[in-house]
Amino acid sequence: MSAQPKHALWHPFADMGSVDGDRMVITRGEGSYVWDDAGRRYFDATASLWYANFGHGRPEITEAVTKQLQTLDSYNLFGYNANEPAIELADRVAELAPTPGSKVFFGSGGGDVIDTAVKLARAYFAQTGRPEKVHVIGRAQGYHGTHGFGTAVGGIPANAKDVGPQPPEFSHVPFDSAEALEAEIQRVGAANVAAFFCEPVIGAGGVLLPPDGYIEAVAEICRRHDVLFVADCVIAAWGRLGTWFGIDRWAVQPDMITTAKGITGGTIPLGALIVAPRVAEPFFTGAPGAPIFRHGATYAGHPVACAAGLATLDLYERDGLIPRGRELEKPLADAVSAVSDHPLVKEIRAGLGFLAAVELTAEVMDADPGAPVKLQRACRDEGVLVRNLGRGIAVSPPLVAAEPELDLLAAALPKALGRLG
Repeated sequence: MSAQPKHALWHPFADMGSVDGDRMVITRGEGSYVWDDAGRRYFDATASLWYANFGHGRPEITEAVTKQLQTLDSYNLFGYNANEPAIELADRVAELAPTPGSKVFFGSGGGDVIDTAVKLARAYFAQTGRPEKVHVIGRAQGYHGTHGFGTAVGGIPANAKDVGPQPPEFSHVPFDSAEALEAEIQRVGAANVAAFFCEPVIGAGGVLLPPDGYIEAVAEICRRHDVLFVADCVIAAWGRLGTWFGIDRWAVQPDMITTAKGITGGTIPLGALIVAPRVAEPFFTGAPGAPIFRHGATYAGHPVACAAGLATLDLYERDGLIPRGRELEKPLADAVSAVSDHPLVKEIRAGLGFLAAVELTAEVMDADPGAPVKLQRACRDEGVLVRNLGRGIAVSPPLVAAEPELDLLAAALPKALGRLG
């Protein structure tokens, strides 16, 4: 009989038989660093989970949250209810959006707004006389959260394993081929396709960069076939690619943008769906009997979360953090390229935003499928936290990271790889 676990906590995406008794308990964070319960300091080269864009321990967020808790701690947004932080944050986000006149629908996080986007795409076509447009197309290796529709539109097979059949009105195309999207729309029939979901840079699927011209091409294909172009910017937004939303690095206008994570720097869960005017219009007519979008999360537009969001936007603007995702992309690429010639490394993916991946060779993976986890642990032993992802590791440091932190990463990688050899 196996030993009983010490604690009740069940970790997401974890081998709990291995985790129990080997937890890394993070107790404190400041700037680009975190400390564990043994007092060891680590460079947080993943910004926790892509989101701690301005680092940890910012007193401005604490002050904003404390002040809001002392006035209105919570209240729902259903029906005609509202709160001042939600109204103000929605207006500020809409003003930043690439399409003037956009509306903002809040959720509790990225998974919420992905499911919202799927339902709203279908509802929009139903309200404009085309209820048959329900099919949704995603990309191989795309990641769109773990909610119901997010699992279906995501293109990582392991994430849909053992949870039963997925809805039939979803399909996937190669992540790097606009021609494949065109062919899939023609196969399904444009009259049946509601939306195409696209991460500007695929994040959790392995930090996969789009080929030159890809984003513009798929946006044009969607426009031509009247398929809603949904840019999933949950990771890409708030400076990660050096712009407010990530997708605005390209001259395209998505019909919807999903965002979360960096909207509060991860301090409090919050997601936002940015909806272009033409998609929102059927629900904003004000006419008697106008359609109601019967959807929403309990904590959508939570006043404390929105207060954190407002303070976060202030930080981005005051400290000039948004452009840093672009300014730091080459220094980060240089840091990870220190191991580009290592015999265990197949590929370095970097150079578009402040994120990168190191992929191990097929020989390493065939010999030991657990090599990415071991590499992650070896980096941790060198004082740098990275994320095991697919066939290697990924990094996405806080936007406040600077040369000393990138030097730590550049020094840790070859040492950690040496332990795999």
